[in-house]
Amino acid sequence: MSLTNGWEMVVGLEVHTELKTATKMFCGCANSFGSLPNTNVCPVCLGLPGSLPVLNARAVELAMAIGVALHSTIAPSTFHRKNYFYPDMPKDFQISQYDLPINVGGFLDLPDGSRISIERAHLEEDTGKSTHLGGSGRIHGADRSLVDYNRSGVPLVEIVSGPDIRSSTQARDYASELRGILMATGASDGRMEEGSMRIDANVSVRKVGQPLGTRCEIKNLNSLRSLQRAIDYEAHRQTVILEEGGRVRQETRHWDENLATTSTMRVKEEADDYRYFREPDLVDLIPDEAWQARIREGLPPMPAERRSMLGARLHEPSDSLLGAVSVVVDLDLDAYVSSARDAGVPAELALPRAANELATDLGGLSNLSFEAFTATLLMERSGELSPTQAKSVLAELLASGGEPRAIAAKKGYEQLETGAVASVVAQLIEEHPDEWSRYRDGDEKLAQFFIGQVMKRTKGQANGKDVIAELHAKR
Repeated sequence: MSLTNGWEMVVGLEVHTELKTATKMFCGCANSFGSLPNTNVCPVCLGLPGSLPVLNARAVELAMAIGVALHSTIAPSTFHRKNYFYPDMPKDFQISQYDLPINVGGFLDLPDGSRISIERAHLEEDTGKSTHLGGSGRIHGADRSLVDYNRSGVPLVEIVSGPDIRSSTQARDYASELRGILMATGASDGRMEEGSMRIDANVSVRKVGQPLGTRCEIKNLNSLRSLQRAIDYEAHRQTVILEEGGRVRQETRHWDENLATTSTMRVKEEADDYRYFREPDLVDLIPDEAWQARIREGLPPMPAERRSMLGARLHEPSDSLLGAVSVVVDLDLDAYVSSARDAGVPAELALPRAANELATDLGGLSNLSFEAFTATLLMERSGELSPTQAKSVLAELLASGGEPRAIAAKKGYEQLETGAVASVVAQLIEEHPDEWSRYRDGDEKLAQFFIGQVMKRTKGQANGKDVIAELHAKR
């Protein structure tokens, strides 16, 4: 949504991503989603007296990997206690990084060429999960609340963007690209539906060229769709208030997915006072250059580089093929395309097969080897299989595995004899003189009629391109 009457939105995102470590940030409890409530807990993550935190080295490595991928400076950092009372943090404070974060600055380039600045990406621990029973499911009006401390102490990195985003679409693109980077580094599984990645959106509006307006923070958005809808709603809400002569209050707001509205959670007339002070039980974190170098050298290509490598293999990039490139990289299917391309399959064939046929059954990829995918496309390219037959073979491979040639034989897919298409087309022209006359007069829609008839006569063995060529030859 774009704002009218000279207004523009200004958005900055705070993305919280749980790290893919075996254990929690400061203790040896399992970092595992879906366990029975309050089973992955110990004196440290429950904040019992006398317990001491021990920093998870793997969490530090993953945080550094995120920093490298975002072009940040990895800096000496410290941990602080962020003091507040809430039942999902049993210590009554959260161990976080305050004025000296591990990753400083940086940027993220979006596929459209725009660049979003990164202010910081710091380490902290997650809170527990509260479930409010009765009423709306929120704490206000609930009959009672339950707390699961399994998530308490799970390693987090909070990535704070600059206020550089100017539309909800750009916000969605930023979050999507960042999610791909987090998954590529191995830092996160990106499962927003499980809370592995959560987004807070800071939204304000202003007249173009004017100083920044008063911002409101929308908390805990857990899908890209929610992010885009919440930003659009909030920017429109603020614009209406200002055009009617009102004043936007600085506040934290809740997004209701069912109502598609934001509502006040708490008013923030001034910054919260968390009484930060240095965590006395943890030393300064100063990764040496050798450690940082190992992290840099161990990183795989990021999504932008992978898109570039796939796009470079296209002879004549089109919007549809470049769209397929993005889908293939987003779904981590580029290894299939590269394997087929290395065996002589044109990228123009491998990309749409991966972006369409493979993308519809990601769960079946365990049944489909690179070799089977490549063999199927080589059969299609040689004419042994029509496109329709190749898609059918791929569907069978995804469903139950097997060998492409054996599946094709079982389905009765035999190569048509030379001249078979020409013979069928000639027969159809004789049987359908009216349709043929209209086609010859320029009604191109009738090409699909003849293709469909040829497919019926040949039981799907004909190649649509061959049929078109034969129709043109006889026209």
